[in-house]
Amino acid sequence: MSLNLQNKKAVVAEVSETLSTAQTVVIAQYAGVTVESMTAIRAQARKANVYLHVVKNTLARKATEGTKFAPLADQMVGQLIYAVSADPIAAAKIISDFTKANDKVKIVAGMYNEQMLDVAGVKQLASIPSRDELLAMVMGVMQQIPASFVRCVAAIQAKKAEAAMPRGGGMDGMY
Repeated sequence: MSLNLQNKKAVVAEVSETLSTAQTVVIAQYAGVTVESMTAIRAQARKANVYLHVVKNTLARKATEGTKFAPLADQMVGQLIYAVSADPIAAAKIISDFTKANDKVKIVAGMYNEQMLDVAGVKQLASIPSRDELLAMVMGVMQQIPASFVRCVAAIQAKKAEAAMPRGGGMDGMY
């Protein structure tokens, strides 16, 4: 469907605004992917607060002009899907998981922290635990600390009580 000039400006403005708060952008080729697969990935992206859209490359290039994501413009060739997130890992995770589930999807490139990422870089970024996963790990460790502490205090208390008890000897040996 062809967009008129007004609609093109609206798309560029929307993408530019999304990029202004983003930390990570990942682009991937999606030629041959079914509508069902695209619907599923879009639902996952919404849950993870990832902006995931198919945008004309010329409009995407225009939207990245003057942003920290401008170096991605050279990679914007072919049928691409754009994943953009304020979370440093979310966009990479969504696209990386999508490539695992669908062999027709190919990661092209990405950017994080003003650094270009190749396919391996995007996959490496995706392998980092998310904020929620890290918080869950910390909570698990914190739940173990009180139990360990209580056992340690109980052991020290038992040792002190044992040391305070008189041992055999004394008057027993006199009779």
